[in-house]
Amino acid sequence: MREERWLHPGAWWVWALGLAAAASRTTNPLLLLLLIGAAAVVVQARRPEEPWARSFGFFLRLGVLVIVIRVLVQVVFGAAIGTTTLLELPGIALPTWMAGVRLGGDLTLESLLMALYDGLRLATILICIGAANSLASPTRLLKSVPAALYELGVSVVVALTFTPQLVSDVDRLRTTRRLRGRQTRGIRAIAGSAIPVLEGSLERSVTLAAAMDSRGYGRRGDTPTSRRRVTAALLLLGLVTAVIGVYGLVASGSPAVLGLPMLAVGLVSTIAALTLAGRSRVRTRYRPDPWNAPEWLVSGAGIGAAALFAGAAWASVPGMETPFDPPVWPSLPIIALLGIALAATPAIIAPPVPRTVTPVAAQPTRQEVAA
Repeated sequence: MREERWLHPGAWWVWALGLAAAASRTTNPLLLLLLIGAAAVVVQARRPEEPWARSFGFFLRLGVLVIVIRVLVQVVFGAAIGTTTLLELPGIALPTWMAGVRLGGDLTLESLLMALYDGLRLATILICIGAANSLASPTRLLKSVPAALYELGVSVVVALTFTPQLVSDVDRLRTTRRLRGRQTRGIRAIAGSAIPVLEGSLERSVTLAAAMDSRGYGRRGDTPTSRRRVTAALLLLGLVTAVIGVYGLVASGSPAVLGLPMLAVGLVSTIAALTLAGRSRVRTRYRPDPWNAPEWLVSGAGIGAAALFAGAAWASVPGMETPFDPPVWPSLPIIALLGIALAATPAIIAPPVPRTVTPVAAQPTRQEVAA
């Protein structure tokens, strides 16, 4: 039997970001749905029994909402594409300087498919991020933030844990209202739950800030002026070149030099800046999370899936982009299917999550009542 332990949260985030990068390289709805399925399989297999781990369903509903909004925007403001009319709607002609944009008008199959593919791609990216929120422990993620990024790390961790904590608070309040015989759905239920949810969020933020301050989080040592300047220059260079590299990878038709080479330069420069800045922070670690073979395998699964999708898109493999004018049934490229299969491997290669043991005093007892 495999040893139960927590996987490093950084490995889960690398895997999820790899899936999100893979989703950004295709508009094939079948591939996007399979990516969502791979993320759901991994979450179902390795999700811990914690309140913050229930946020994956919220991101699924958020993805559906994104698709609906994208389709509505196309129906109301989109330009007329294609000739296959599904529904005749009244429209308003806009001035010539707003050419390509209309209000209303006939709804065509081609424009509807374009909006559906774009919305599904964005929804898949959000769902992949939601998978990381459900798998990576927020407290362990905060401990893994580099010492040089303690100010930014606190903000990022609080932002990433907001949705899981919000889902946990909403579930707790709905259960409480149900036990008290109050409504759990509708406008009145939302209005009655808003203040307790906000109060709980503020209370956790203040408690977290006080706990970090009492433990001396972010203490600085004596740093020479020259080192601070070199660190700032390297960090600025790394961030700028990394942004350019990401844009070069995502944007179709961009020069090759703006893609992977710029991203590599940005990553090297950023790592060097973080290494120099981390030496000026005084930080102790208590039982740091290990980074062993399972972490490398899970991270490699996400990176491998992204590399396969990016390579297929760069080589213009048929099926990575699904035409919508004229409509064509999407196909399934073999290289993309291999990437999806690789993305689902953490459900097996990741170690099992330790089970939460309920104390004996907290376990419910069955009582017999005489009739």
